[in-house]
This record gives sequence, structure tokens and C-alpha cells, in this order.
Amino acid sequence: MPATLARLCATATFCLGLAGAAGAEQVGEIDVDWVGNDILIEAIADPKVEGVTCHIAYFERGLFDRLSKGNWFEDPSNASIACRQTGPLKVGDIDLDEDGEDVFRTSRSIILKSLRVKRIFDEANQTLIYVAHAAELTDGSAKVSMSTVPLYGARLQD
Repeated sequence: MPATLARLCATATFCLGLAGAAGAEQVGEIDVDWVGNDILIEAIADPKVEGVTCHIAYFERGLFDRLSKGNWFEDPSNASIACRQTGPLKVGDIDLDEDGEDVFRTSRSIILKSLRVKRIFDEANQTLIYVAHAAELTDGSAKVSMSTVPLYGARLQD
């Protein structure tokens, strides 16, 4: 029975790893304890704004932690984000609504829970706002991280 449970958890962990968004590149991994829990750091290029890269850090539970604490198919949705201009700026056809648009999305459980990065354009202040937050079907989360990239004075390419 324990071997079957371990195989099930390993499969779930593998599937969660496959659920990451295209375009995210892992650039760092920090071991936080001896049971395999890690902080992953990924670089995400904004697909509609050339020259902007966001770095997002989030917690990934190890197999031992999943087995010992239950809740095998879910990772915490906490995240930290920092976005910067990393090249010449070229703004494409971005969503100008107040609710913005998804730039990145990754699953934090087998179903119903995801970590998202949304971009919102603050036209009055000529600033791109990037917000990392959890999205769940029924329970929202107050865990939010935000970063901004000012466009004021930037030379935008056509």
C-alpha cells in the first residue's frame, strides 16, 4: 500500500510540473529544508510587451512533505514577482481594460487552483502593472504581489 501511495504522489508531482505555462524559464532553485521543499524562480517574458521580463518566485513542496502532511496534489499559491525593462520596449496589442490580461498561469493543484500573473495598463501614469495572485474556483486569496514597469520617458519602438 505505501508503495502505491508513493507512486501516486510521484505521478501527481510530475503532472503538476507539466502544468507550468509555456514561456517560463526556470533560472533558480533554492532548497529550503531537508525534505525536498524548494523555492523556484522563473523568468517570464511578457508575450505582448517586448523588453519586459518578470521574475516570479514560488514554493514547491517535495514528495516527503506531500506524504507526511497529506494534501498531496496541491502547492501553496504564495508568490513574489519583480518585473523590469530588460531590452528596448515595444508594446503590442495589449488589453486596456481595468481587469487586464493574463501573462502567465501555472497550476498549483490538480484542478481548480492556479497561480496567475496579470498585466494591467495604468494609462494616466504610463505604467505597466504586473500582479501575481492565486485563482481558485470558490475561495479567493488575499496573497498578492505586485511590480510595475514605468513607460514614462521610455523610447518605445514601433
